[in-house]
Amino acid sequence: MQKQDNAKVLARLARLAALKAMTVRELKTEWQGLMGSAAPNNSRSFLEQRLAYRIQELTWGGPSKPVIRLLDALADEVEGKKVRKSVISDPRNPVIGTRLVREWDGAEHIITVLKDGFDWQGRRYKSLSAVARDITGTQWNGYRFFGLRENRKDAA
Repeated sequence: MQKQDNAKVLARLARLAALKAMTVRELKTEWQGLMGSAAPNNSRSFLEQRLAYRIQELTWGGPSKPVIRLLDALADEVEGKKVRKSVISDPRNPVIGTRLVREWDGAEHIITVLKDGFDWQGRRYKSLSAVARDITGTQWNGYRFFGLRENRKDAA
């Protein structure tokens, strides 16, 4: 079994190396065989790159289903399509692991930035505003409360 697998890998690697020597017509024929559709009228380098990727994908496997779902969700979000939950984190948030320190009523409050929210006193929050509300008892813009955004008056 191992020898058969090695032979298949070597054959695919030889096929990969042969792409550089092929004519555009041969690349298009190869495309038809590997992709199951007519080759697009793109440049030679595009055909070589896509065919090389496909050969490697057949040899070692393609991306996993979770990776494909994540890439699809990212593409949908970038294109402005409706997505259930944002995959791209809020660019206003500090880097994951950052500790925000804020003094309020004589007490120091330390908030840790997590991948999917914030941690304060062992509790998880989805937004900085929710943390600020629990600390102060009133509604605050979380970014302003923690000094991540200037007051509009100060910015002008």
